[in-house]
Amino acid sequence: MLRRGRPVGPEFVESAPVCMAFGAEVAAPPAAVYRELAECVEDWPDWFGPLVAVARTPEGRQVRLRGGGQFWETVLVAEPATRYAYRTDRTNAPGMTALVEDWLLVPAGGATRVRWTVATDGTAVYRAVVRAARPAIGRSFRDAMRALDRRLTLPES
Repeated sequence: MLRRGRPVGPEFVESAPVCMAFGAEVAAPPAAVYRELAECVEDWPDWFGPLVAVARTPEGRQVRLRGGGQFWETVLVAEPATRYAYRTDRTNAPGMTALVEDWLLVPAGGATRVRWTVATDGTAVYRAVVRAARPAIGRSFRDAMRALDRRLTLPES
């Protein structure tokens, strides 16, 4: 069953009942990281393990997760080499009422400091489950950043 999310904006990361931020460094410059995030969306499953498929839509993208989760997202912010944020408009995730993901890219020498913020709201059970999943979400992010780093820095064969 699909549920509609509240049409929150990027400022939701400041007021969400559940907000988690994760950081990592990628050796590639911000423009290369941004290209993978915003322009090569179909390739996300190659480096972000929980994803099975990502497809472009007129508003943004449709994401399918391992285990059957699906999200239809609208891009809220697309600032090349700087920031990429989107919200979930529809999902089959039980209990979720709002979700924004915000990727901030900060130059760090020739590398990029990546900060991923997940801001969400939902039923009390949903919020509890998301909070309990924080360590696993953080691990998935760190694994994804290592895979993205390899993807962007290894020479092509």
